[in-house]
Amino acid sequence: MKSSGQGTAVAVARAREVWSDPGLRQRLRETAKYLTTTEVHTYAFSVAANAILSFFPFLLLMFSVTERQLHSKLMSDVLVDLLRDYLPAGQDFVINNLRKMVWAHGGIKIFSLAMLLFSSSGVFLPLEVALNKVWGLPKNRSYWGNQIVSLALAFGCGALAMLSVAATAGNQYLISSVLGDFGNNVVVRGFEFGIMKIFALIAGVLIFFAIFYVLPNGRVPFRPVLRAALITGVVWECCKYLYILSLPLLKLQDVYGPFSISVTLMFWAFLSGLLLLGGAHLSSTRNSEELATP
Repeated sequence: MKSSGQGTAVAVARAREVWSDPGLRQRLRETAKYLTTTEVHTYAFSVAANAILSFFPFLLLMFSVTERQLHSKLMSDVLVDLLRDYLPAGQDFVINNLRKMVWAHGGIKIFSLAMLLFSSSGVFLPLEVALNKVWGLPKNRSYWGNQIVSLALAFGCGALAMLSVAATAGNQYLISSVLGDFGNNVVVRGFEFGIMKIFALIAGVLIFFAIFYVLPNGRVPFRPVLRAALITGVVWECCKYLYILSLPLLKLQDVYGPFSISVTLMFWAFLSGLLLLGGAHLSSTRNSEELATP
């Protein structure tokens, strides 16, 4: 008990030391100022619009792969659990309609893939411009160069998401195989949910890292980018729950009626874009400060 108390005291003292760092407060002020510029909001709104366009085709393809190609009910159930956790509103409506569309005619999946490829460039194009400015890189990629990088990132992010689902499903299968009838226990279900969150968080951090590191048209430092991806992933996860808790206060259902689900997702995509750009800016200011230190 004494060592535990000492560890807590050390952690609190370390947190106070970090927060009392004037350099950190200065970087946070600069990042907050950066996030209030009209340019950043333009980038974030552009990212949000294209993210919504790509979000549903991406989910449709994920369900199609798990249910029709892999025939894995467990992976499909993990995907449903992830959607229930990550969608801020309208979870049942979205999941039920996606599952109906999965078993529709094959042409809809071809169209979904085409829409995903088209809209992914709309997500990554403004992000590249924004990240180049954050890191002081003078030249953007050509249109076709950005298309190639955008497609690579789209497939990479999709692969990370699928690996996260597969890893979660594999662990849940092992747990149910070992525990048998005890697999439906509330404690076990809570443990499975924790495993799902860990893999999802790891995938989210890796996706942020891929965007921060690959998308800028130039070489960026590895360690500051990795720190930024880790911090952004954790902050994004916390902000998601704060956003969900704040939805009743926003009364979007009263204002937008049946369109409230789309508006809810659009707002969340916009806030996610701001968090992404804020994380990149914070890492660039940290790196500049480290370079300036003799």
